[in-house]
Amino acid sequence: MIHIEFTTDLGAKVTVDVERPEQVLDIQRHYGRLGWTSGEVPAGGYQFPLDNSDDFDWALIGAREWTNPEGETMILHRGHAYRRRELEAVDSRKLKLPKAVKYSRGAKPTDPEHLREKGDGEIEYVTLAMFRGGKRQERFAKPAQTQSTQQNPARRDERAAQAPSRQGVPMQAASRA
Repeated sequence: MIHIEFTTDLGAKVTVDVERPEQVLDIQRHYGRLGWTSGEVPAGGYQFPLDNSDDFDWALIGAREWTNPEGETMILHRGHAYRRRELEAVDSRKLKLPKAVKYSRGAKPTDPEHLREKGDGEIEYVTLAMFRGGKRQERFAKPAQTQSTQQNPARRDERAAQAPSRQGVPMQAASRA
């Protein structure tokens, strides 16, 4: 049995039991849509292939897309809003980096030092996710919805019945040490 510990959007710790390894991403998607997160954002942010940047399933990490009042799409994660930044390739004598897409925000005084990155001047950033290089991985993409699913309510209900439900997943509260 595999155990995944989630932190709910209200800060409660919950352990979810998963029977098979192939179910892990589906469980992360399910609870991530509720805003629940598992684990901490690593220094430098999560790393994903560049080809997944346009259709990444943010529910995998407990985040969601949000459109701010100016009409810009941002990513909300644990109460912080992250902006998309497109980074051009760098090819110099000292540094060679491929093109990348980065989701980051300005650092706050309460952010741990190991998450802060130096930017231009005195500005510091915290990165949620970096999309660079690598081959596309379908497991990171939003689940596809075919036109027949969108147009046929019976088919949509069938897919919903196959999705993990709270009742079908055993849970137990984790103790806080």
